[in-house]
Amino acid sequence: MLQPKSFTRSHLRIAINACLAVVFCIVALTACNSGEKLPDVSNIKVDLHTKRLDKDLAALDTNALPAGLQKLNTKYPEFLNFFLDTLMGFEIKGNYSDTTTGIQHGLKTFLTYKDYKGLLDTVAKHYPDTKETDEQLTKGFQYMKYYFPNYQVPQVIYMVSWLNNWGAFTFGDTTLGIGLDMFLGDTYPFYKSVGLPDYTNSHLRPAYIPVAAFTVVYENMHPFIKEDRTLLDMMIQKGKEQYFLKQVVPFAADTTRLGYTEKQLKWCKENEANVYNFFVHDNLFYEKEFERVLRYVMDGPSSTGMPPQSPGNIGTWLGLQMVESYMKEHPQTTLPMLLNQNTDPLKFLQDSKYKPR
Repeated sequence: MLQPKSFTRSHLRIAINACLAVVFCIVALTACNSGEKLPDVSNIKVDLHTKRLDKDLAALDTNALPAGLQKLNTKYPEFLNFFLDTLMGFEIKGNYSDTTTGIQHGLKTFLTYKDYKGLLDTVAKHYPDTKETDEQLTKGFQYMKYYFPNYQVPQVIYMVSWLNNWGAFTFGDTTLGIGLDMFLGDTYPFYKSVGLPDYTNSHLRPAYIPVAAFTVVYENMHPFIKEDRTLLDMMIQKGKEQYFLKQVVPFAADTTRLGYTEKQLKWCKENEANVYNFFVHDNLFYEKEFERVLRYVMDGPSSTGMPPQSPGNIGTWLGLQMVESYMKEHPQTTLPMLLNQNTDPLKFLQDSKYKPR
């Protein structure tokens, strides 16, 4: 009978090396079979400049708000007034005096009232710093500059809008605003109290921040047009948006990017042909009445006429399949070429040769 010592270190090293070789082969084959190779953006320089307006507001002396606001206006020129007046509706309009109603009965209330102050404290607890988010945004901007070399990276201002649903938005061409209060996780109890439905849960998680950020970047470049557009047109528009997001935030999970659960995404893949044929059979591709088709290209609990397992916004997922099929058929097409083309939707579908079975 073999004794334990007969299995020497040499044998152990050989066994480990063999296992590692097998693992390496599996990983390599998986990468090759995926057909997706990310560009190397490590040498693309991005200096991301960020500010924490939420922390600066929380640090204000509520007994000396006029002086504090004057200092903040120097740090956040133009943006501060946009935040106070447009986002929050305080109507201060740059009048930082003790007698200003918007300061005394607006801003001061938000900074001192228990529930409102509690939200600032909650954000500070969840985001003592934004290092992880900054790293994700920086990586996204590296990919952005890879595809669009002349793109100018904006400054990022983190803030809170006291659950007014300002998750991500752009201010001019130079500022990206991110409302950290909209990314506290889907178990944060007060989201339901302000009427946010369960199907938006995935949008409320920290992992969604880079998706939200680059979605608004995309929408600034290519606004979604629904007026007098067919559902097929809107599907392809949304499909291009999702394809763009896959290129610039490839580290985001498909479920995060699409706002689906794992079960919903699995259902889509297993029923791809049925989903496609549903739109063909009901002649919905050419429907222009937005109220009839909005559930297919907007978030919702499910898709009208489909089983409850289906996600809302399923037309966006189907549009992505069309776009990916098109790009496989036209490998010479770059991302800017894809986004800037104005091809007739039916011709685009035909050129994509997309027809699942």
